[in-house]
Amino acid sequence: MTKTKTSPYDTAEYLKTEEDMALYFEACLEEAGDDPAFIAKALGTIARAHGMTQLAKDTGLAREGQYKALSGQGNPEFSTILKVVKALGLKLHGGASSITHV
Repeated sequence: MTKTKTSPYDTAEYLKTEEDMALYFEACLEEAGDDPAFIAKALGTIARAHGMTQLAKDTGLAREGQYKALSGQGNPEFSTILKVVKALGLKLHGGASSITHV
């Protein structure tokens, strides 16, 4: 019987370009629904691909704090999310949503 060798999958290893990161973030925003931890974890994945040390310099936030806040287990303030999104060159957008008054 042959054993299958596996290794952990890390999405960050596949986010090589800014376009990859932006497309991944867009897909995560669509998938997340109303789950803020999902978005925080997606940003954490993108941040690891980008480089946490550089992100810490760009945001002024401690590297260790970023790992915790963007782990999906933390509860980052919205201001932290906005700083990270801006530093990564990403944008939050509402897609094709609209409001209709009745």
